[in-house]
Amino acid sequence: MAFTTNKPGNGLHRPLADINVTPLVDVMLVLLIVFMVTAPMLTTGLKMDLPQARAAQQLKQPQPIVVSVTKDGKYALDMDELPFDMLLPALRARMEGDLKRVIQIRGDRNGSYGAVYELVDQLVQNGMTHVALVSDPKARKGAGVNLEQVGK
Repeated sequence: MAFTTNKPGNGLHRPLADINVTPLVDVMLVLLIVFMVTAPMLTTGLKMDLPQARAAQQLKQPQPIVVSVTKDGKYALDMDELPFDMLLPALRARMEGDLKRVIQIRGDRNGSYGAVYELVDQLVQNGMTHVALVSDPKARKGAGVNLEQVGK
């Protein structure tokens, strides 16, 4: 009577190295069906036939207020250069009580980050929270940031 031992490497029990794709295909088909069923439900609102109004007028959004910070740390409201202590009262007068009006800040690339930071900080402390930092769209990607409602 002869006995054989199952030692690793003698070829009797080799690991199966094939990929079983049947479960993968099953899962992918189930996911496809789920997405096909749920995609039409993701649209918001109901389909309606809305009436048309002849006398309706489009709402006019107020123009944003532009504050510029030069590379020398000087401030300008639109085209008028102002000292920093006169900038906030001039902004309040220009906003006409509407604190939700957008203020665009244009800072020089070579200017002081501290001057822009100080301006944003003062605006937020005075309730002017709709602030946008303007960048050059032609400049390299990622060079600008657009912030809405700073401080909220």
